[in-house]
Amino acid sequence: MRHLKEGTGWRLGYDPDANVFKGLVGGDRWAVELTQPEFADFCRLALQLAETLQSMASELMAEERITCEQETPHIWLEVEGFPNQYSLRFILLQGRQVEGAWPAAVTSALVQTIPALMLC
Repeated sequence: MRHLKEGTGWRLGYDPDANVFKGLVGGDRWAVELTQPEFADFCRLALQLAETLQSMASELMAEERITCEQETPHIWLEVEGFPNQYSLRFILLQGRQVEGAWPAAVTSALVQTIPALMLC
């Protein structure tokens, strides 16, 4: 990966010069490469879901959990938890059978890294 960002429990990478698999998402013990459309959708949906949770924060009681999901033809994403602490899960919908997830303890750092990686 040409551009790789890592933190405790997560990895994100992007290589604009790669032939097929330009993106990478991973956890502590797993990783999967994504095509450009899959990676673009992953980044966009993860940011949209995080924004949705934040916009709903004032409508929820402190102990109230929420689940939101979005999908494109390429990928399905789900966030579950509280507006400031939520897990993130994805499933690729075409070709390869891949599912991955990050626990609430690491998702915030992963999502905060996406805008910087998208500028690479």
